[in-house]
Amino acid sequence: MAGGKSSIDEMRDDSGQEEPALRELMGGYQNGDAEAFDRLYALLENELRGFFVRHCQDRGRIEDLVQETFLQMHRSRRSYSLDRPLRPWVYAIAKKVFLMYVRRIYRRERPEETRLWEMPEAAAPTAGSEAGELSSALQRLPEDGRNAFLLHHWIGMSFREIGELLGVEPGAARLRSSRAAEQLRKLLRGRPSHD
Repeated sequence: MAGGKSSIDEMRDDSGQEEPALRELMGGYQNGDAEAFDRLYALLENELRGFFVRHCQDRGRIEDLVQETFLQMHRSRRSYSLDRPLRPWVYAIAKKVFLMYVRRIYRRERPEETRLWEMPEAAAPTAGSEAGELSSALQRLPEDGRNAFLLHHWIGMSFREIGELLGVEPGAARLRSSRAAEQLRKLLRGRPSHD
């Protein structure tokens, strides 16, 4: 825009800060003002695109990441507090979107690391060793709890992802993992677990 002011320039106050105006637009958006969202989108789109250009090697995915960030902003809009700066909240969402993307890519490239049922059997631990006790205790857990526990604590999957994989709600996946962890603690302490 040669010679003219951009929308961002018009939103900035004399100190060069635009946060008050962004917060005002976000407040309008939270109250159902679609035009406020359109203005937020126009103000933040290029900024977010620049963020993803700096971090993402796959240039074909940048637009998807920008759109996913706005989708997550929409879903989380009620959690934003108007007394806080908007940009850190937006960039926290963008960072989470990017990390989830990286996690998906990593799993696609290394699927053998995320599929427990396809992993080769490890050499049997010797009886009495810590590894042997742990392996034995894990085998004594109910299968649904053991799977949720291992997917979360060993593979690092979120409960949402585990729920999708196991066909249950995220809360159910969390509960299964938690119960399995408690049973595992009891088994490793030598106390019987309650199935």
